[in-house]
Formats: sequence, structure tokens, C-alpha cells
Amino acid sequence: MPNLNQPHTAKALDRELSDLLKSIARIGGMAENQIEEAARALLERDDRLAAEVIKRDHDIDQMEADIQQKTLHLLALRAPVADDLRLVVSTISAASAFERVADYAANAAKRSMVLNTMPMVPATRAVVRLMHMVKRQLHAAANAFVEGDIQQAIAVWEHDDEIDAIYSSLFREILTYMMEDPRQISACTHLLFIAKNVERVGDHSTNIAEMTYFMVTGQQLRDRPKADVTSSLDAPAAPEADA
Repeated sequence: MPNLNQPHTAKALDRELSDLLKSIARIGGMAENQIEEAARALLERDDRLAAEVIKRDHDIDQMEADIQQKTLHLLALRAPVADDLRLVVSTISAASAFERVADYAANAAKRSMVLNTMPMVPATRAVVRLMHMVKRQLHAAANAFVEGDIQQAIAVWEHDDEIDAIYSSLFREILTYMMEDPRQISACTHLLFIAKNVERVGDHSTNIAEMTYFMVTGQQLRDRPKADVTSSLDAPAAPEADA
């Protein structure tokens, strides 16, 4: 069993913590790319690109598993405390959040392939714009985490209500299409599921920002602003995000 009091241990811990952050940067970049490509597949009605997004989801699952293994190894051998322990614990949660984001991207890609068999719903472009917006939020959240930048993390956290407000507006717009033309109900339903998944990506970005704040300060960000009012609209309930 290694002597954890030896001088080299601190350097080894620093190296492994640095490697963890690099892994988070990689999985974050992969998740961002999945959202970007899923948006392009939806807009361009590109089945081939959608299939690639679905296929790459496995790579992100494996990346998350590798990060989990690294954190367990580090906890067992290095026994980190205080700031270092918060970094390790937050890394586990962040990796899980990025993996979940990739799941939402893959589900959006699957639904886009179904939508490609139907006439395009005009609201599709608005959904794609929302996807680009949450992709930027995700990028900022990933950068904040890797750099330990609490100001950037707070900025991401404060913008969550903007994403919710846009989603709520988009929800109403898609419902209008459904009521005006029942022939579009099937396509609009798939689009609503995609939009809800995208809104959940925004929530995960905010979660990562909260993890960053906790990791750096040891305190919690509280009373997250929420502007998603779809559950209170006088209309069918908003769809649950896909698993």
C-alpha cells in the first residue's frame, strides 16, 4: 500500500486532478458537438448525419464510464480532502450531466429521422435556434467548470430563465400549429419532445454551473430562476424529456 505522506503523493494528486479536468473538457466538447450536429441534422433533414449522432452516443457513454473509473481510483489511492475532494465529487456529477446531454442529442436525432418522413413544421427553425442557444450555454458551463471560473458559472446560472422563456413561447407556437392543422399533430408532437429535451440541456448546463460554484467556494447557489410556465398553460401538458 503506498505511503500517502510521501512528498511525491501531492504531485501525483495534482497530475490526476489535472487529468480529470482534461477528461471533463473532452466529454464536454463531445456533448457540445452532439447538440450542434443534431441541430444541423434536424434543419437539413439529413438522415445520415442523424445516424452518426446516434452512433457517437456510445463513445460518450464510454467516456463517462472512464471518468467514473478515474475518480474511484483517485479517491481510493489519494484520499483527497477539502477543495480537491469537492473537485473529484463535482467531476463525477459533471460527467454524468454531459452524458445525459448526449442522450438528449441522440434522441433529438432519432426524432429528426421520423420528422424527415413528414412535411417540415415551420417551428423547426425556432427549435434549431434554441438548440444553438443551449449549445452556447453548455460550452460556457464546461469552460467555467474546467477553469474554476465562478463568474462565468453565475452568468450561465442567471441565463437559465431566458432559455425557459423561449421554450415556453415555442411550446405555445407549436400548439398553435397543431390546433390550426390537425394533419401536423404527429410532426408537432415529435418537435415538442425535441424542444423539451433541448430545454433540459439548458437545465443541465445550469446544474454544471452550480457544481462549479460549489467546487470553488464550498457553497451552494440557491433559488435558481425558472421561467418555464408550460405546465400551467391551458393546454395539454408539456411532454416529458426522453430518456
